[in-house]
Amino acid sequence: MGHVVIRDRNALATSDAHATALACVEAGIAAADPEAAVRERVSVEDGTLWLGANSVDLDSFESVIVLGGGKAAASVAAGLEAVLGDRIDDGVVVTSAPEETTQVSVVEASHPVPDERGVAGARRVEAAAREAGADTLVLAVVTGGASALLPAPVDGVDLTALRETTTALLESGAPITDVNAVRKHLSRLKGGGLARAAAPARVATLVVSDVVGDDLGVIASGPTAPDPTTFADALDVLERFEVTVPDAVRSHLNAGAAAERAETPGPDDSLFHRVSYHVLANGRTALDAARAEAEDRGYDALVLSASVRGEAREQGLAHLAIAEEIVTRGDPISPPAVVLSGGETTVTVHGDGEGGPNQEFALRAALELPAECVLTAVDTDGVDGGTDAAGALVDGRTVTDPETAREALDANDAYGYLEDRNALLRTGPTGTNVNDLRVLVVD
Repeated sequence: MGHVVIRDRNALATSDAHATALACVEAGIAAADPEAAVRERVSVEDGTLWLGANSVDLDSFESVIVLGGGKAAASVAAGLEAVLGDRIDDGVVVTSAPEETTQVSVVEASHPVPDERGVAGARRVEAAAREAGADTLVLAVVTGGASALLPAPVDGVDLTALRETTTALLESGAPITDVNAVRKHLSRLKGGGLARAAAPARVATLVVSDVVGDDLGVIASGPTAPDPTTFADALDVLERFEVTVPDAVRSHLNAGAAAERAETPGPDDSLFHRVSYHVLANGRTALDAARAEAEDRGYDALVLSASVRGEAREQGLAHLAIAEEIVTRGDPISPPAVVLSGGETTVTVHGDGEGGPNQEFALRAALELPAECVLTAVDTDGVDGGTDAAGALVDGRTVTDPETAREALDANDAYGYLEDRNALLRTGPTGTNVNDLRVLVVD
């Protein structure tokens, strides 16, 4: 896609600080564009495929296929076609943001809750993987969102049960590591399942990471990565976060814990000897570009962290405290300044409103944001919490009625409150996904 378009940008850019916040968001998302990342890190020279500093002899394989899924999967596939051309023999990826391709089939499916299209697409990916032989090079495209887009439910667990479980997990406030520990044990492709299906093929995994720390076992629930979690771990997640799941799910996990189901392949499994991993872009990619944009616009810039996690509104409060410290003491950076952070926050849902982590983050900060400050928080995929907004752009004047704003937070209805104040930021699907990007501007 290459260039993100913020809708109603002129109406949102009411000051230099607002314009700077928006420009940083645009620069961050553009830098994480998967096609651009492929062009930068993947090349072919004299029959050798270069993946960063690692090489693969293309001439030693009879066929090259592209398989995988995620929000950025179609963009990665398009980038690979531009680099490899007709050296790609076949392929299929499943995504929520389709793009035009020639050799690789693109299946559109639903996120964050899986649907029948995802099941059908995952079945095609699995079938193609099982047809691969030792003389096949599988370019496995693994990007954020593939946990939902490649469901492949195990026998005995139907799509309805998988959907109910996914929704309950996402609303529980559990960290993504714990959410995926459960999902890995309900899918044939997650938790190393795709690598197992493709064995004995050579698998080169191309990753666009939406996970703090780039944990390969967590990104997209690790379809080509060893799984250190067990059925017992999955049951523990349900217990700790009080997640109610359908009987079929509970029965399957109990049977696995009792060694009546095969475990996902672990770190000692020899099948991973023929699997490699190459991160094309991650949250730091977006942060570095956003920082460069801020500096180009004359601001001192500080990356607070690429690993912010926890409850969204609590992190909004923490960022508010930093804003106050900058305004009153010039610490940890003196204004005019831009403070950036990335990572992934969560929301424990108690109400029945609309919103997402970035909207709750922004609204909580806006309750007490100093007049000198502008704050934007977005999900880089353009979809925050399943709404049509990527996040929000707020300032010290966004909240004029604190009681109503607090009621909106209590009802998990940040979307409604922010929409009424023209504070939502919309991009549409961006074709990438490197998690949250937050920009605090202090003039």
